[in-house]
Amino acid sequence: MKIGIPREIKVHEYRVGLTPDGVRELSTRGHELLVEHQAGAAIGFTDDDYRSAGAQLCEVEELWQQAEMIIKVKEPQAEEVARLRSGQLLFTYLHLAADEHLTRGLQQSGCTAIAYETISDAQGHLPLLAPMSEVAGRMSIQAGAHCLENARQGRGVLLAGVPGVAPGRVVIIGGGVVGTNAAQMAVGLGADVTLLDNAPQRLRQLDAQFMGRLKTRYSNRANLQSLLPDADLVIGAVLIPGAAAPKLVSREDLKIMANGSVVVDVAIDQGGCFETSRATTHQNPTYIEEGVVHYCVANMPGAVARTSTLALTNATLPYILRLAGQPWKQVLQQDPLFAKGLNVHAGEIYCAGVAEAFHLPLRPIDQL
Repeated sequence: MKIGIPREIKVHEYRVGLTPDGVRELSTRGHELLVEHQAGAAIGFTDDDYRSAGAQLCEVEELWQQAEMIIKVKEPQAEEVARLRSGQLLFTYLHLAADEHLTRGLQQSGCTAIAYETISDAQGHLPLLAPMSEVAGRMSIQAGAHCLENARQGRGVLLAGVPGVAPGRVVIIGGGVVGTNAAQMAVGLGADVTLLDNAPQRLRQLDAQFMGRLKTRYSNRANLQSLLPDADLVIGAVLIPGAAAPKLVSREDLKIMANGSVVVDVAIDQGGCFETSRATTHQNPTYIEEGVVHYCVANMPGAVARTSTLALTNATLPYILRLAGQPWKQVLQQDPLFAKGLNVHAGEIYCAGVAEAFHLPLRPIDQL
């Protein structure tokens, strides 16, 4: 199969769809790899590295025209959607439930779009979303701590505190991969950390894991509102696979928070879980609403692109090998958990969350 690895063009996105080692694994199996010039240069993967791994270096137009499967990191931008063609396979993060325009564009292209973030495993986990959720969860505390500095219009709180001064208070909404990794970082800093989740069993697991260093609360309106007035940093870490994130914190809720406190919305790829959230970039990462600093960067792991690319390739490569090794329809028919990744094919929607978000007809996977 001809597999294309383009350079990412989203603002301040430096990740790349495959490392040179990943390219080598596919090349040695007889696949033809087309890599755009300078695709990984920003994170130390040179054109020579890819060429040595067996790739053919090419310009962007040639790559999109020739490749049967496109491997990316972020959702295709407008000029990339325009290059997609009927019958071409796209494998990347999509987060379509938050972007109707992109959804319509993929439908019109006629391509087959499989999303990393909706593929499941036997335990109900999301194996291709997990590595970036780990990165984003850990980065959320790093970014939030930075935003709390006065120079960033924060309230001037050091999360760790110092002897004689109380540490900062962190509230994490959601106990999944993002929330757990955020808790690890915040607890490690010495912050006063409370995590909310609506699954009692998950709260028990986290209580045991952190051995009392993490406070847990059942996630409901009353408990959340009781925590917000004293919170210095609130992390939005909720996820409904394939669907838009629920709005758990309203504008009115922000009014009870202290001026200069910070919210980090890690769910922004799926529309965000704060009513006041709107996607930002690494170039302009923050804005203020109701006196609260909002950090809503839609590609947080792109800031640590080398680590993120290595982690992503570790997770995606086995799936890419399967898609390249036999007809994709056969792969998905044999593996219903892999099939959950199919979002769009030949103009039809196959992901329930996307169909529901935009009131579009849903095509059952067994009708593929």
